[in-house]
Amino acid sequence: MSLTNWGRMEAVFSAVFVLCCLVTAGVHGDSLTILQAPEFVSFQKGEWPVSGEKIPDLVALTMGFSVQEDLAWPGLRAASLFQRPRANVLVVVRGVDSLTLPQSVASYHLENPVPFTLDDVAETVHSLFAEDTPVVLQLAPSEERLYMLGKANAVFEDLPVTLQQIRARLSQDGSVLTSLPLNSLSRNAEADLLFLSEVQVLHDITALLLRHKHLARDHSPDIYSLELSGLEELGRVYGQDSPQYRDATAILASVLQKFAEDVYGLYGNSAVVEVVTVKNFEAPLTRKSRSILESKQISNPGSPYNLAYKYNDEYAVVFNIVLWLMIALAIAVIAISYNLWNMDPGYDSIIYRMTNQKIRMD
Repeated sequence: MSLTNWGRMEAVFSAVFVLCCLVTAGVHGDSLTILQAPEFVSFQKGEWPVSGEKIPDLVALTMGFSVQEDLAWPGLRAASLFQRPRANVLVVVRGVDSLTLPQSVASYHLENPVPFTLDDVAETVHSLFAEDTPVVLQLAPSEERLYMLGKANAVFEDLPVTLQQIRARLSQDGSVLTSLPLNSLSRNAEADLLFLSEVQVLHDITALLLRHKHLARDHSPDIYSLELSGLEELGRVYGQDSPQYRDATAILASVLQKFAEDVYGLYGNSAVVEVVTVKNFEAPLTRKSRSILESKQISNPGSPYNLAYKYNDEYAVVFNIVLWLMIALAIAVIAISYNLWNMDPGYDSIIYRMTNQKIRMD
């Protein structure tokens, strides 16, 4: 074989190798998958990557809220102005770049996977629907981080939060251990129990929603944000090529698919369920965390964000009535006091009738 032909073959193989790398990079990697969405929230299928820092804005737009900066992303079209999803459920799965979720609306590549929170979206929901007390639930079982607002404080108060509580729940009746095909997973290993505890939390959330169906029938939208890191721990302990990791990945994909279908059905086919799979976050998550046992006194007990009291439409009317009434009373008191101080007692016969003779003569 001549040197010319050999050089051409090397060039062809190099081009094929680069093409394969590009295709692999396009298929694999961190992703955002829309598992469920109502018909009036239109997600378009296509190769449109989304930045991780824009996930909160994307959630806000799906709920019909405005954002500070326009999201120039063609994957989401403008929704109906007269319809709003009743709930948005965002599940973040750490330790895996993608899951096999065949029944999904759309899937997009996730760029710049930086940590994010839905605190701004939750604050918007609670400020706009404070009187309806919407459900706001943010939970990370591995970090024992829980944040609840509105009706979630009463409905999800029995939800196991700490790892000790969740592991105790696994030994009770109706736990997921009796229905899941564990295969290579163990009930005694620490990493396995962490993963199974997160699966148990998903099961308990749908069970509580099924028991309290009135949450899905009110007019206020609900926000759920769940962060799962069981797969990340399994990959660190056993390796990503281990049977434990593969079995756990298959179990989680099946559980998330059923979880999305259950939540979507409980909210009357009016809920958006997203799954974010990320191998590793590029930066550590820094946020203002709230302790589970924290009981903080605030100036306005009705507002968990320590906001000022909300004024209604009659505030201006009441303010003017009180203002001008106080001004009129103040002027009246000043005028009466001035006239009483300068009044001549000689014009009042009652004073002379009430005094003795000596005073009258003087």
